[in-house]
Amino acid sequence: MRNVRELMELRDIAKENLNSAKYQILICGGTGCTSSGSLKLYEALQKEVEKVGKSDEVQIIRTGCFGLCALGPIMIIYPEGSFYSMLDINNIPDIIQKHIVEGTPAKEYLYEGTLDGDKIMAFSDTDFYKKQKRVTLRNCGVIAPDNIEHYIAYDGYMALAKVITEMTPDDVLDILEKSGLRGRGGGGFPTARKWRFSKEVEADQKYICCNADEGDPGAFMDRSILEGDPHSVLEAMAIAGYTVGADQGYIYVRAEYPIAVEHLKIAIEQAREKGLLGKNILGTDFSFDIDLRLGAGAFVCGEETALMRSIEGHRGEPRPRPPFPAIKGLFGKPTTENNVETFANIPQIILNGPEWFSSMGTENSKGTKVFALGGKIAHTGLVEIPMGTSLREVIEEIGGGIPNGKTFKAAQTGGPSGGCIPAELMDIKIDYNNLIEIGSMMGSGGLIVMDEDTCMVDMAKFFLEFTIAESCGKCTPCRIGTKRLYEILEKITSGNGELEDLDRLEELANHIKEISLCGLGQTAPNPVLSTLKYFKDEYIAHIVEKKCPAGVCKALLAYKIDADKCKGCTLCARNCPVGAISGEVKKPHTIDKTKCVKCGACIEKCKFGAISKG
Repeated sequence: MRNVRELMELRDIAKENLNSAKYQILICGGTGCTSSGSLKLYEALQKEVEKVGKSDEVQIIRTGCFGLCALGPIMIIYPEGSFYSMLDINNIPDIIQKHIVEGTPAKEYLYEGTLDGDKIMAFSDTDFYKKQKRVTLRNCGVIAPDNIEHYIAYDGYMALAKVITEMTPDDVLDILEKSGLRGRGGGGFPTARKWRFSKEVEADQKYICCNADEGDPGAFMDRSILEGDPHSVLEAMAIAGYTVGADQGYIYVRAEYPIAVEHLKIAIEQAREKGLLGKNILGTDFSFDIDLRLGAGAFVCGEETALMRSIEGHRGEPRPRPPFPAIKGLFGKPTTENNVETFANIPQIILNGPEWFSSMGTENSKGTKVFALGGKIAHTGLVEIPMGTSLREVIEEIGGGIPNGKTFKAAQTGGPSGGCIPAELMDIKIDYNNLIEIGSMMGSGGLIVMDEDTCMVDMAKFFLEFTIAESCGKCTPCRIGTKRLYEILEKITSGNGELEDLDRLEELANHIKEISLCGLGQTAPNPVLSTLKYFKDEYIAHIVEKKCPAGVCKALLAYKIDADKCKGCTLCARNCPVGAISGEVKKPHTIDKTKCVKCGACIEKCKFGAISKG
């Protein structure tokens, strides 16, 4: 496209094409639903629609993530907005016959949360969606991510057009500053300030980096944006390039995100073909291009300086700061780095204005935040909420509460770098400052929910084991200190702990936080410190009573048979791999604790609930 007028004309045509069909079938093509077989459903839909002679009336679009990942494969049919979930390929002929041919939604396949008696609710009115506000996820589940015209139909690249034809770099910085946008990758650094640092540095070359190296266990926010709306990131990076004076961008993305990588490659080529990347964008003198770099999955490469070293072809290790990347970054040049979610906000801020964005959220944390909701929660998936929403609302209302009648115990925010939030703080308003105040952090947005069956000492050990494995080993506090922390936790969970170990844990954790080189080491002790603060009684029980209250730590478990409940059926004895259970038929059995390996096979086989552990 040679100018803005041609972009606007394409937008109008694309919008008309999207609205031309009588029915629009959107099927999720994100990783979660793809792993559940959504691509086969997509093919089956095309064949079935053609078979019933409705190809001219139906558009079938493979989209990004809808959010309710636990219910995949998911499909929505418009104009009714009927939400079909947990589909099987054998359901497709029946749905097409009833919904498309006969014009009546097939209720038996609809998500039960949309059914209210005979009434079918819009999916946006369900408990999962009604408290969400989709800004960065606005196009996920709406457009085909591999079709640039779909993105343009929803005002895609109009923010870039406005910036490079109507605004100065300082105008862009003023808008970002007024919006209050902070980085969504962990530290929450003000975006306008970061960009201004790079802009003010004189250099013959500058770079824009997008950090898509999402490594937190259970986190998939950035992946879902790249899979469902890659052009929003490309557009934002070009805006950043114009603002700071850069003409080259790099997206550093995990190689184990194949769908995201594929969609990014397609999006970059499409943007180049349309003249929205490359030389003289939209007929102006502004030029900007983007290349991909694939990461091998090292968690430490989520740290910006380690990421830049990896792009350069070196081992991914952080370097001391200052100088900061805004002064000396990629290839020794001034570099602006943000993560995927941060970039995805920017086109909307430009188009809707800073007041629109800052009207959402809290005083110090504006806008929305995407969370990957996982663990012991009914509605596993991707949610986007206004900052300031309480943790209770996220877990009990959006997340549907704790399944199987269990009670909420804690939530871990920020992944291995974050802390555990106990049940008594469930009403905390989620924002950057509040989470830091209670010993946790926002991080990139992982939110793991734990119930009463979770051992908090074991949970701290799990996250610490992860950070030990992912440490680059460059600095001693992280390389050696985290191992010493783990050894103390291992000592406690194996039943050999001493009360003095709690003081050692706290002292060592604080030293590691203070003197580690990068954010990985500085935040690695957070799970230990937060569990010590809020769940110290569990540590004491492990040490003093030699007991794991949650019944998780194997070394502290003892299996026993209730003589009143045991019927002497011998199932437990016949399935014990080490012959630790004995007894006569139709008489109570016993367990030899010296032989028991605590495998749990006996509990699984007992039909009378006679065996317990504790």
